[in-house]
Amino acid sequence: MNTMITTRWWWVRHAPIAAAPGTIAGQADLPADLSDSTALATLTRRLPAGAVWIATPLARTQATAQALGATELRLEPDFSEQHFGTWQGRTHAAVWEEEQAAAERFWADPAHAAPPAGESFASLCARVAAAVSRQSQTLAGRDIIAVAHAGPIRAAIGQALGITPVHLLPLAVDCLHLTRVDHMAMAGQPDAWRLGAVNIPPC
Repeated sequence: MNTMITTRWWWVRHAPIAAAPGTIAGQADLPADLSDSTALATLTRRLPAGAVWIATPLARTQATAQALGATELRLEPDFSEQHFGTWQGRTHAAVWEEEQAAAERFWADPAHAAPPAGESFASLCARVAAAVSRQSQTLAGRDIIAVAHAGPIRAAIGQALGITPVHLLPLAVDCLHLTRVDHMAMAGQPDAWRLGAVNIPPC
């Protein structure tokens, strides 16, 4: 008899960035603001013991994971945020003022257009889906706490539900909020998914 193997993904968006309001973070390595000790403590209590911890190469995810109790971290570059090219580290207002034509082209199709020297959200979704499938095989049957970014968490939800990138962008994925996705595998059968919770606040 084939056995169903369930791999449980606990997706957490990192703590807020310590930067000016409206800053486009993308893959810029901006620090996390870890001052909300109450939210961190509440979220920590909701996470499973004995899990594998995954973060991205960006410091804000690693610092958040450590603040939540991680002692060992696997780094997954493909869970990094969307690359916003030359707009990273600048504010939305500055980009709109200085590059309005390019900004208008991007916002006309934000799922498929790429910022200058950056990548599209659709490209992000493809790399995240491949990495989730790879890690689900490598860590089959485990609890995985993945501290990542809004874009990759949206992509993981889309992979589970079969939602196209354009319809994922309206999903709210807030800092220090939790999303639960289960990957279920059985030999000879297509992979199955179960969405347990989306954007649960730490309260």
